[in-house]
Amino acid sequence: MSARRLMNRLYYFTIEDEGILSEVINRIDQETYAITYKVDGTDDVFVTTSDTKDAMDRSDVPYNLLAEEDGSRLSLFHSPLSREELGDFEDALKALALAYRAIAMACVGVNGEGNLGFDLSDGTKKFTYFTAPAGHTFIWRLFFDKKDAAKFLDKLTMGDAEALEWADAIPLDSSKQLKSYH
Repeated sequence: MSARRLMNRLYYFTIEDEGILSEVINRIDQETYAITYKVDGTDDVFVTTSDTKDAMDRSDVPYNLLAEEDGSRLSLFHSPLSREELGDFEDALKALALAYRAIAMACVGVNGEGNLGFDLSDGTKKFTYFTAPAGHTFIWRLFFDKKDAAKFLDKLTMGDAEALEWADAIPLDSSKQLKSYH
């Protein structure tokens, strides 16, 4: 397996003592962006990146590996600013999407913007955020199926060809195609 392919791996795992995670992440060298997310709807399943898993292995963290997911199967649609600030954090963003069992995410704005261009009256369950080390907090729309991504982006971008091509190129049709971690 090539090094690039290994970087795209995301891992589901469980751990007996969640406190160990924060201790280890605080000790990891500054060169590694270490992050884990609890999988939505679970009590004890986490998802993480290859870099974080490697750091956990170096620190002898006792965890139970449940499954691997190929990060290249998940898609991200960036705004120009999110691409600039988050280009080096794609695996962390994909792990965030996977924590929600989403197949794709689109950056829809920056926290603090007055009008993000979409309606939140139906709730916020389809949205999340990621704060860049540079300081901006980006708002992301989660997609659980390809058709929803195309419909949402068509409306948000008023039919922008690049956005619609991205939605059409999402590798998975729905979150049902994600690996099971049971």
